Amino acid sequence: QVQVVESGGGLVQAGGSLRLSCSISGLTFTDYAMAWFRQAPGKEREGVSSIKWSGISTTYADSVKGRFTISRDNAKNTLYLQMNSLKPEDTAMYYCAAGIMFSEYRPPVSYQYKYWGQGTQVTVSS
Repeated sequence: QVQVVESGGGLVQAGGSLRLSCSISGLTFTDYAMAWFRQAPGKEREGVSSIKWSGISTTYADSVKGRFTISRDNAKNTLYLQMNSLKPEDTAMYYCAAGIMFSEYRPPVSYQYKYWGQGTQVTVSS
């Protein structure tokens, strides 16, 4: 049984930083691309960032480029998202996901990811 568990969300002031973590078990971590998505109330789910199984290739949504950094530790089966210079518009539920497909030309899209976590809330106050 695959388990995906996010952590690290919270309340932070604008300009602050948070580091999200995602621990995954029940699959061979290096067989999967990993991604972060987010969904704010009343909005569609947005692909934030993705990373190839090797960690060499990454993608970002334009809205987070230069502020967020995705990384993975294949020895620990863990995915990370370092979020700096946070803005109120970054407020959302953040989800970790695992999928077979990876495209280096665009941010992640939901339908390419099979396994999902329950999410961790990030709230940025102005």
